[in-house]
This record gives sequence, C-alpha cells and structure tokens, in this order.
Amino acid sequence: MMPSSFSNDLDFRSGTIGLKGMLASLALVAGQAAFGSAAVAHDGYADLVEGLMPSVVNINVTKEEQVSGIPMFNLPEGTPFEEYFRKFMNPDEDRLPTQPVLGAGAGFIVSKDGYIVTNHHVIVDAIEIQIETFDGTFMEATLVGADPNTDIALLKVESAKPLSSVGFGNSDEVRVGDTVLAIGNPHRLGFSVSTGIVSARNRQLSGPFDDFIQTDAAINLGNSGGPLFNTDGEVVGVNTLILSSQSGSSGGGSIGIGFSMASNVVANVVDQLREFGTTRRGWLGVRIQAVTEDLAAALGMDAPSGALVAELLDGPASEAGLQRGDVILTFDGQDVPSSRDLVLMIAEKPSDTKVVLGVLRQGEMKTVEVELASREKAEASGVASAAPVEPERESAILGIVVGEITPEVREGLDLGESVQGVVVVEVDADSDAYSKNIRRGDLILEIDYTPIADPEDFVAKVEEAKEAGSKSLLIFVQRSDSTRYLALSLEE
Repeated sequence: MMPSSFSNDLDFRSGTIGLKGMLASLALVAGQAAFGSAAVAHDGYADLVEGLMPSVVNINVTKEEQVSGIPMFNLPEGTPFEEYFRKFMNPDEDRLPTQPVLGAGAGFIVSKDGYIVTNHHVIVDAIEIQIETFDGTFMEATLVGADPNTDIALLKVESAKPLSSVGFGNSDEVRVGDTVLAIGNPHRLGFSVSTGIVSARNRQLSGPFDDFIQTDAAINLGNSGGPLFNTDGEVVGVNTLILSSQSGSSGGGSIGIGFSMASNVVANVVDQLREFGTTRRGWLGVRIQAVTEDLAAALGMDAPSGALVAELLDGPASEAGLQRGDVILTFDGQDVPSSRDLVLMIAEKPSDTKVVLGVLRQGEMKTVEVELASREKAEASGVASAAPVEPERESAILGIVVGEITPEVREGLDLGESVQGVVVVEVDADSDAYSKNIRRGDLILEIDYTPIADPEDFVAKVEEAKEAGSKSLLIFVQRSDSTRYLALSLEE
C-alpha cells in the first residue's frame, strides 16, 4: 500500500529550518528561477493578488497541551521532593501538567465589520486567537461559532476602520481545469500565494456533508482555513486537507493533491453561524440508499436516479406521509441525481423549512410536503441485537437458505412481535444474493413491496415472479437496525 495519508495542514511545530537545509532550498529555488527565465512569458496574477491580499489573514492560536515524556515517581510520603513533583506532575489527579503551545493557520475576511472564516481544526480548544492582517495589524479574535462536520469556524474581530473583504463565488460553476489561487500561511511564512488548476470536483472524504474541490495548487502546513480563489477574485473553496506522502500533520508536505471545502457549502454554514452561533441543518427523518442500475430496473425506472427510502424514523417524513420504498426524485423543485445529493440538499435547508418532495411510489408519481426538523436536535436511536439463534433450514431458492423467525430467533435478534418475514440461514458464495451482500442472520421482510409471512410464502412469491417473466426481484432486507432494498436477478 502506498505510504500516504490524509492530514489537516495545521502547523503546531516549534522546530526551525536548519541552515544547511535553507541553503539547499534557496539553491533549488534559484535554479528553478533560472530555468523559468528561459520559458515563454505569460500573463501573471500580480494585479489580482495585490487586490486580494488585504482580505487574507494569518491566524495564530494558543492551546494548552499536556507535557509528555516526564516520568512519574512513587515517592515515599514526607520525601523532600514530594511537594515539587506533586506540583508539576499532579499525581493525585493522575494527569500530566499542561503547557501553552502555539499554532498557525490562515483565514479570510468576509465582511467589512470583521467576520473571518477559517477551519474549525485551526481554532479548536484555543485559549487565545490572534489574527494578523497583510498590513501588519494584530487583533484579538473571538469565536462566533464552529461546525466540525464541515470543519468551518467563524471568528469576529473589532476594528476601528472598515476591513477589506471578499465574497463567495458559486462553486457549482467551477470546472475541472479552471485556474485557482491559494493564499495562506504555509509553514508560518505568511501571506504566500500558489496557483494551480481544479483537479476534480465533488470529492467526499469522510463526512456526509463533504463537497471538496481537489486542486494541485500547493497547499502545505499552515494553509488551513485560507481561501481558494478563482480568477475573478471570488472564494470558491476553503483549503482544508492535503494528501501527504508522510503520515501525520507535522511531517507531511504537499504532493500536489489538496482539498478545499466548496464555497456553496461554506457560505451556507457561515450564514447560520453568523445568525445563530451554530448550524441549524434540516432533517427529514429517513434512512436512504442509492438507486443502483439493478434497483432501478426492479423499480421500473429507465435509469438510476434519486434516493430510495429504506427506513422511516420518528420524524417529519413519517408525519408527512412519506413511505418506505418511495424513491425521492425531486427536492423542492430540484432534481435529485443521487442519494448523496439529497443529503446535501436537505442539509442546506434550515430547520422548520417547508419543502415539496416528488416521489415515485410503486410506479406512480406523488408529491409530499414536509416541514424539516432540526438535524442537531434529532435524537439518533438504535436497537442492539445479539447473534441470531440457528433456526431449522426449511427452504432454499436463489442461492439463499431461509428459515422461520421462531420465538428463539426473535429473542436472539431482539425483534418485536410485529416483525414478520424470514431469516437467512445460509447464502451460496457463488450466488447473486451473496454478491449483493446478503448474509446469514439477515431478515427478508418483503418481496416487491409485499410482506413475507414464512419460508413457504417466500418461495411462492419468487416462483410467481419467475412465472410472470420478471428479470429481477425487489427484496427488503433488515440487518441489525439497518434496512435496505436489493434487486436479485431471476435469470439463470
């Protein structure tokens, strides 16, 4: 495996660059400059950068970190050094002492009255935040609010004069190959500019609300929170992550793969942080899954699109009449290309917003009006389940051996009396069911939206579908507290 890792590019190192390394770096830069002088001249970005620099800030933070590497001693009571070690090692509370540690990042001003955007990981746990503007002015900043889900934070400074600010561009209009500029504080050098192109769009790396722009513009330690500009001087992203050839944020450097959170996501978060001090994302109250090609065929759709409702939670969707098995094709008048797009669409709407959903329900289009609840306030619930009790094997079809949900199985899986269907006892490793991730212990509750009563009912419904000439079978599966739809092929 390639020894690379994702890392936040925040610099908390206290080391210095050695003289020998510095001279080598300068020699390399000089060589590059000499080579560049022979290249064909092209238009630069000096005028653009000159206008943008006053809106970018360096961010210096102070955090408390535990001191490590000091041994603990078990000193006899009354030893002269006992009080000394108690003071510095605090053995009574069994924790190490702390010391101030300095960190650095970047940010940008989004309003003349002093609102500043940066990354959450730059300022998290900070006891002091100081910003430095391009003209050398230092100001203390306070935290307005932060969103760990998108790694965005909003700061505020008080200034006697209006500050230079920049606006957000439309990241949806950014195209692969567009020229972009990153400005930040790499390795605490301050106000450094790099340029490159957009390498990819819509990257999802770790979170449900991720919408990263990938760029080869040099982004290094300390660039976190800095802006990614288009050539119109608009912020289209916030520099957040790098893919490094070294593990850990303290040692990794740019290899030409950096990630900036898309401005359309950031702008929505900033608006909410500024108004409420926290995010107020919409929440629909459903668990959804992607509509694959085989599911689309089983659902009678021409092509995969939308999001399939696999489970209804106790929330707005169930109250509004949405049903399990519905395919959400439009959200508030916008097409839903995929389940991931629906997640982002819902998150962009504030709670208490009314939206209209266009859904496909067993071949017919329906509209459902829903008032979104607050995602932050929604309580997640789950049911723990034990290993299933082995039922008797009663029937096998489509490479699946199923059995009855006996009282012992019901108790072992912690199932309520209302749950009806069959339990999977065994799956042929060469079957389509196995390739679709059907496994022992799964429950099959429905076939083509029709509930399953017992193993004989399961076999009968499969045979009916075959006799009717169906090419695939839509089954509804439950595993632990998760449910999903699958399309199993009926073709031999």
